[in-house]
Amino acid sequence: MLPSEQPNIFEAFAVTARQKPAKTAVSFLGTMYSYRDLLELVERFGASLANLGLGQGDRIMMYIPNSIQFVVTWLGIQSIGAVAVPISPIYTSRDLQYIADDTGAKAIVCADRNFGYVKQVMGKTPLDRVIVTNLADLLPWWKRAFGLIADKVPVGKVENAPFVVPLRRMISQGGSKPPAPATAPDDIAEILYTGGTTKHPKGVPLTHGLFLVSALEQLAVRNPLFPMDEDVILGGAPLFHILGQTCSLSTVVLGGGTLILQPRINLDAVFDSVQRLSAKTLIGVPAFYRMILEHDRVDQYDLSSLRYCFSAGDVLPVEVAKRWKDRFGLDIYQGYGATETCGGIAMSPTDRPNPPLSMGMKVPSKEIMIVGPSSTEPVQPGDPGELLVSSDRMVRAYLNKPEETAEGFVEIDGRLWYRTADIVRQDENGFLYFVDRTVDTIKHKGYRVSASEIEAVLQEHPAVIESCVVGVPDPKVGQRIKAFVVLKKDVKGITGYELIRWCRGKLVAYKMPQYIEFRDMLPKSKVGKLLRREIRSEEKKRLET
Repeated sequence: MLPSEQPNIFEAFAVTARQKPAKTAVSFLGTMYSYRDLLELVERFGASLANLGLGQGDRIMMYIPNSIQFVVTWLGIQSIGAVAVPISPIYTSRDLQYIADDTGAKAIVCADRNFGYVKQVMGKTPLDRVIVTNLADLLPWWKRAFGLIADKVPVGKVENAPFVVPLRRMISQGGSKPPAPATAPDDIAEILYTGGTTKHPKGVPLTHGLFLVSALEQLAVRNPLFPMDEDVILGGAPLFHILGQTCSLSTVVLGGGTLILQPRINLDAVFDSVQRLSAKTLIGVPAFYRMILEHDRVDQYDLSSLRYCFSAGDVLPVEVAKRWKDRFGLDIYQGYGATETCGGIAMSPTDRPNPPLSMGMKVPSKEIMIVGPSSTEPVQPGDPGELLVSSDRMVRAYLNKPEETAEGFVEIDGRLWYRTADIVRQDENGFLYFVDRTVDTIKHKGYRVSASEIEAVLQEHPAVIESCVVGVPDPKVGQRIKAFVVLKKDVKGITGYELIRWCRGKLVAYKMPQYIEFRDMLPKSKVGKLLRREIRSEEKKRLET
């Protein structure tokens, strides 16, 4: 089925569900949910959202981990024409308040363990409704009971307040179908937040049409290996991230395959699920594959069902790819994309050999141009330059960020292009290779981390007068985060440990600096601009010696 045959995400999913009602759509904590089951849950939740007065265009935040609840609520939001705003379940109240204000979200679906953070922002944001769920909520009653009795299911404290609604009650009391909105391909389906060079994350509005085209395109890469509807995907990437959505959640929307979900990555559980459910596909960042290779019990499991292993989010080290091939006889296929392009810009084909370090070939829906730095003039074939990307249903602006939009998007000869700020090159066969980054973005464990955001938090400390944050190359996690700090002259006794403690509670775990180095001064240009490139150059030379 082509995405253009369905006007929106929910209709695409509903068609898939009606074609394969008895097939398993999602496996979560050992429970199988058929497409029939999933469609009923989605429609009941959508109807209850409508009963709460939510509808077309309303923004609804999602603050939950990978789970059956994520799939149900994400699709339920689409069913009423509302806009999903998925965020990381490890975000703090600081991030929560910023995003709620930025989107104007009216409601939030949160895990009970995150309720405390949500309560902190109530009354300070547009949020007026909190839908709360526990990880075991949609499991069979006997599993819920066993989990609570055996203390296997973490439970958070939730206030009994008028603005709080339990998810289980919404689904049990929901009607059979929500009202059907006239949601068009160019309507916004969700807003994802991405890091970058700014102090705060940027909201990226993705339309139904763009998501469907990108999702089907990334699923179809596997067609030479097996039929799309026979895929069983173990998603090692979070569903609030574009990688987890277009490469794994997409199988439920369009592919007709099975998605295996875990609330957090536990490698023994990953291996057991692959073996027990005959998973064909693994999705993850390079660090995920390294962790598997270094796990001391991996040989105790049968992983022979795997056919397609996909890595994105950062460059896959050659040694990891080689060790994987030697151990499992499988290639790890690479891809390259961005939230702003709804995932894949380049994907490694599965019907031919891929050169080492290549991140694949351009996908059909995208147009690319490689230009000189700070230029719109194409470089000579084979030369490195900044990658620009365009597509028919592309993102055209960041949410409420005109300055960042002007920096990130450029019009050339009447066509809009997104500036990736990544330096790449393309060989004579069309394969793309990552060379360098042009902006102050750190890639840590597959996440894009804003150096400016960490610097802003450090500079809030009363003893700090200046800070500079850079990424230090690391083969295990891509880059580690290092901060260079200048203290006020009259301050004594401040340690790096104290500054790292200061960052806790203000930054999520993957944004925390791992190293602090104190300096008397930081390099600056003649006009006083911080020269991060000089610090990066110093660190590079230090690593080479």
